[in-house]
Amino acid sequence: MKKKWLFAATAVLALALAGCGSKDTNKSADNASNDAKKVLVMGTAADYAPFEYIDAKVSDDIIGFDIDLAKAATKKMGYQLQVKDMEFNSLIPALQAGKVDFVLAGMTPNKERDKVVDFSKSYYDTKEYMLTKKDSGIKSDADLAGKKVGVQTSSIQEDLGKSLAKKIKGMQLDSRDRIPELVQEVKLGRIDALITEDIVAENYLKQNKDLSYYVIQNQEDQSKAAAFPEGSKLTAQFDKALDELTKEGTVAKLKAKWFKVK
Repeated sequence: MKKKWLFAATAVLALALAGCGSKDTNKSADNASNDAKKVLVMGTAADYAPFEYIDAKVSDDIIGFDIDLAKAATKKMGYQLQVKDMEFNSLIPALQAGKVDFVLAGMTPNKERDKVVDFSKSYYDTKEYMLTKKDSGIKSDADLAGKKVGVQTSSIQEDLGKSLAKKIKGMQLDSRDRIPELVQEVKLGRIDALITEDIVAENYLKQNKDLSYYVIQNQEDQSKAAAFPEGSKLTAQFDKALDELTKEGTVAKLKAKWFKVK
């Protein structure tokens, strides 16, 4: 009898402990219970140096401007940060599905994205470059006639490429998920040119002396912002943290560190 009573008590205790320990770790910060650990999950695409990338020579950790900015901002917001790497075209769907709490990935707000997510204040502005091989003979948009131009899938550069293709006879687009793959295709001559942002292009130009570029004409500056679910309270919290980091000089220091600006 004593053994049966001990077994029953142990079973009840085990069930109670299991119940206390079960939490939905996939809940977003907006829906998490008050006693849940305060962690924000950030989605990014770690192929976009110097915004976010992995330097395999050093470690497997994701580093870059966006990562440092996210760490500083979420700390001010009172959260810990967890970073998830995924394809760029998966970021907004992941945000909508509640798999991540926000996105920071060198992303530019546009009309289509504005329809489904909320954006923070801008934290950086860029221009678009056309990256080519030095011996390609491509010096302007007119030289792209009959050429194949690479762009990242679902990016603002893909939209720009589509616009250019409508104006330039015979220009073809080649969309890929990862920027390093596109750069390699340009170097191998399988793609004639690549549309990418100035900061990202300059990073590759420093490492590859056989590459060149020109600034695409008649374009607007491309602002960078964090993306949040529609109606998320986190957007205002991030904006406040960004304002404080800007006033403190932290944002300027991060730009000097990653973008080599004064």
